[in-house]
Amino acid sequence: MTTATVIGSADRVLADDEVTAFVGEALAGAGLDGRSVCVIVPDGTRSCPLPLLLGAVTAALEGRASKVTILVALGTHAEMSPEQLRKHLGGDYPNVINHEWWKPDTFVDLGSISSERVGEISDEMLRDEVPVRLNRAVVEHDVALVVGPVFPHEVVGFSGGNKYFFPGVAGQEVIDFSHWLGALITSANIIGTPGITPVRALINEAAALIPAEKLALSVVAQSGTDALHAVAFGDTESSWQAAAEISAQTHVRYLEHPVQRVVSVMPPKYADIWTAAKGFYKVEPIVADGGEVILYAPHVTKLAAMHPEIEKIGYHCRDYFVGQWDHFRDLHWGTLAHSTHLRGAGTWDPASGEHLRVQVTLATGIPEDVVLAANLGYLDPAAFDLAAYEADPDTFVVPNAGETLYRLQ
Repeated sequence: MTTATVIGSADRVLADDEVTAFVGEALAGAGLDGRSVCVIVPDGTRSCPLPLLLGAVTAALEGRASKVTILVALGTHAEMSPEQLRKHLGGDYPNVINHEWWKPDTFVDLGSISSERVGEISDEMLRDEVPVRLNRAVVEHDVALVVGPVFPHEVVGFSGGNKYFFPGVAGQEVIDFSHWLGALITSANIIGTPGITPVRALINEAAALIPAEKLALSVVAQSGTDALHAVAFGDTESSWQAAAEISAQTHVRYLEHPVQRVVSVMPPKYADIWTAAKGFYKVEPIVADGGEVILYAPHVTKLAAMHPEIEKIGYHCRDYFVGQWDHFRDLHWGTLAHSTHLRGAGTWDPASGEHLRVQVTLATGIPEDVVLAANLGYLDPAAFDLAAYEADPDTFVVPNAGETLYRLQ
């Protein structure tokens, strides 16, 4: 791992021309002449001035790279339409592809991570061999260039870097396994954790199997805006590390005391609860025992557009699944992980059932019967009085929720 080159800091906002010049100089010195480059970018669920960054990247690669492909890291999110991509990327680019995670022929097998190594990485929480499949576009290029933001993350600690490969453009096996490992650790214990968490170690282990050279422009965005605090360039590990250190200063807020209730106001970029659940992950640490988190998102009409099985499983704490593992182990572990991440801390035993630390309530366009059947609370969004909650001393309202992590001092 080399040392990343960084522009900006936690207390700065970069001008567009600074960003463009930095990207141009960084790529000019990266030895890309005559080589094919796969540019991996986030989908629309992350704050990031992608038109600015992608414009700078493609300008720097023009006449230098032999081929450029733009690959959108969907993970298991819904594919983006041509119109959405045009707006998201800032224009019409040739060779733009969604990560079609639902199509087996879009993957290549890179090998596997041994059960012994998994045991070492996870401190024996899990001990299974993990097949590693990756979008073939990455493997079919000489260089894989990640361009995207770094934020506190509920599964891995901080997002970005090699996470754009796994789970960003990975096969289901690594996605399920990494997310369940994070669920076993629990979101509250891993989110915003600096350095190499067990899930980050697993991702890095998988990324070491990628034959392409791995580079990254890791950015620290001013949440909810098109501004950037910093850009780091280097290999996918060093650039991520540099950006994560700045993200820890800009994307984490501290409260002196726990609060009884949080209202997370979710922006339109979160189209279902699968993504809007970030409004819970980022505030769970500040909620008092017995408190409540309300996700206010009138535009959301589904729990999970691409994962309808969550309606049958419902939302439960980790111990609910672990205590009945024979019943749940054959389901997608990524879906189970999502369930636990939104339901938060709790306990389960056969005699007394499930006891949850925090109530989770949806004020969304999802029908009441669907919400209640999924083991969540319901509020009618049409009758929801945001101003009243803002005036309530026992309620902490978070506008544009989902990216800034809140913790207790």
